[in-house]
Amino acid sequence: MTRPDESTMRRSAHADRSDGTREAILTAAERLFAENGVFAVSNRQVSDAAGQGNNAAVGYHFGTKSDLIRAIVRKHNEQVERLCQQMVERLGDDATLRDWIDCLVRPLATHLAELETPTTYARFSAQLMPDPGHRDLVSEESLRSSAVLQIIEGQHRCLPDMPPQVRVERSAMARQLIVGMFAERERALAHDEPTPHPTWDAMATSLVDAITGLMLAPITEAGAEAS
Repeated sequence: MTRPDESTMRRSAHADRSDGTREAILTAAERLFAENGVFAVSNRQVSDAAGQGNNAAVGYHFGTKSDLIRAIVRKHNEQVERLCQQMVERLGDDATLRDWIDCLVRPLATHLAELETPTTYARFSAQLMPDPGHRDLVSEESLRSSAVLQIIEGQHRCLPDMPPQVRVERSAMARQLIVGMFAERERALAHDEPTPHPTWDAMATSLVDAITGLMLAPITEAGAEAS
């Protein structure tokens, strides 16, 4: 059996260290952003929290703060997308609006339940919502998912008469509910406070009920036409 030469071994060791550093930065940044907000946290603080003596470590491994945020989102989206696709593939031609909404909500709840506690991703996501640039970044990443596009199309088929402007508004309401309520549960768990639901799965079911009701709520014409 041929042993790898020293240069190959050094490259492998360097790659392992680099991967470990990137993961440490991602973990530290997600926690700091979740707890303090994106704008309140500097790259220097992230580097320090990740145990990196070099204050330029964040820029070296990720680039800008937006690049770092995108990397955090992508890290989680890979798993959420996998769960989402599995649910979509199980749906039949008779899928209801509630079925499609379930596919949108439950994968994230399942992912959060699978993470090591206390989790920070839901609160991290909530911190991005007030800023259009970062909020749009998350939306862009979500729309790269073929499963999410299938879910959107499925919802449209279930609500063929809903005016486009109402559809956009209610989708924004649903997104706020998902992010906000998951973040609130995560915050309560992190502080060992009581929660309305015993599990992430039960929380997801409650959200699916609420969002289904939201999407099926009557549309008042005067409200729909107002600017």
